[in-house]
This record gives sequence, structure tokens and C-alpha cells, in this order.
Amino acid sequence: MSIIRYRKARVENIDVFYREAGTPGKPKLLLLHGFPSSSHMFRDLIPLLCNDFHIVAPDLPGFGQTDMPAREGFRYSFDHLAAIIDGLTDAIGFDRYIVYVFDYGAPTGFRLAVKHPERIQGIVTQNGNAYVEGLSEGWNPIRAYWESPTDANRNALRDMLTPEATRWQYVHGTADESLVSPDGIGLDNYYLAREGAHDIQLDLFLDYQSNIALYPVFQAYFREHRPRLLAIWGKHDPFFLPPGAEAFRRDIPDADVRFLDTGHFALETHTADIADAIRTFFKP
Repeated sequence: MSIIRYRKARVENIDVFYREAGTPGKPKLLLLHGFPSSSHMFRDLIPLLCNDFHIVAPDLPGFGQTDMPAREGFRYSFDHLAAIIDGLTDAIGFDRYIVYVFDYGAPTGFRLAVKHPERIQGIVTQNGNAYVEGLSEGWNPIRAYWESPTDANRNALRDMLTPEATRWQYVHGTADESLVSPDGIGLDNYYLAREGAHDIQLDLFLDYQSNIALYPVFQAYFREHRPRLLAIWGKHDPFFLPPGAEAFRRDIPDADVRFLDTGHFALETHTADIADAIRTFFKP
């Protein structure tokens, strides 16, 4: 089993934290986390894949151990998050890679694919959406904020940043809550409790509409380049619905679409299944 190393790289004057494991020379695998998590969400997946891949799992700016610059001097948008991760891949020599995207990691990773299609050797999308039919009614409060970005609509979303809301995201849709470690929940809540973190997340809620505006661009990339794509989805996800996974076949007919009997944070309960699927799908 490969050793996991914990590193930082300087990109745009911030320190970007990342976990690295595996052997250089193996296929590169970039793991991109979602809200409100960090690369810690891949803690169980990395050891299962490190013999077959050279793995890098960064924390997005404002998340985990990556710097969280003040909003006044740093633009918290998905364009900017993608630019930072793009800079990280340049800094560490990740020139061609498979990208694993989840939640916020999807619009981040799909931006990288559109910008550098020659670098993408495959995509794993685990509850990482790119189609409007994948959006549930759970997005309605955020949609209200997009349509009318008032203080009242912004503040109404603060309930989504509470410890109770974090736990709900982890356990909703799971068949057995005892399989969900409290450690990830606790760590996410620790990071969310930092001064200024809530307003950063609210800024990203507002900017999420830019991702939906780019769905046609992402879909055009899928149609033109036909990347190898594995969609493996927690089918009880309250935010990203199964039709969002099935829609990938519209643009990539040979996409492999699989559903797991769990919720949004599918890695918490089905790590081994996801690792096996990745290893089999991308077997040389």
C-alpha cells in the first residue's frame, strides 16, 4: 500500500493543500470534493486505488486545509476555483489525468475539461451534475436567491450551513446510518465554523447559477470529445437526481451509469463498490 503524503503548492499567492498517493508513472487520478467537504472525503478511497493510480486530491480554496482568503481580496466563484485547481495541476505536473468529480467538484472539473480537453483521460462523476434534469426541488431556496439576491434571501440560506444540515446531507438516503462515520461530519462543521466561512459559502451558492449557464458548454464538450465516463450515483441524493446521471448517455452513448442504494455522500457507505468500479472501468 502506498504512503499518503500531505503537501501544499503555491498558486496565485495562496497555499493549496493536497493529498498525494500512488506511484508516478501510473495513470493520474485527480479527486475533486464537494460542499461542504474537503479532500478528507476521499480518506477511504485513496488507499484502495493507490496501487493502480497516481492520485492527487486537493482542497478547494475556502475548504479544508487550503487557504481561506478574505472575500474582500479573493473572488469566490467557480471560475476562480477552477483556475486555482488548473494552476495546481500545472505546478505539480498533472498534465494528463482522469478526473473524479463530486458535487462542487463537477463544475470545477468540467471547466478544466472544456479548457484542456487533451488532458482528460476519463471522468468519474459521483453525484456530479451537468444536466438540468438532475436538479431537485432542494435547489428552490437557492434559486430564489439567484432570482432575487436580497439580504433576506441570502440569510434564508444560512440554515443550510448549520451542523444539523451537514449531518442531514451525510445520512439522508442511507439504508444504515451507522455506516456513516461522524468524523467527516465533524470535520466539515469545524471548517464551516471558521470566521467568514458562512459568507464565502453563500457567495458560492449565488455563483452556482454560473454552472447551470455552462451546462450546454459542458454537454458540447461531452459530445465532441466523448471522454470515457463512469457515472456512479447515490440514487437517493436529495440534490442531484438519477435523471442527471442517466442524461450523460445522451451525449456519451457508451457512458457507464450505475446507481447505489445510498445518498449524496456515497463514499461514506459504498467506498469499496466505487473503488472496484473505477479500477474495472479504467483497467488498461
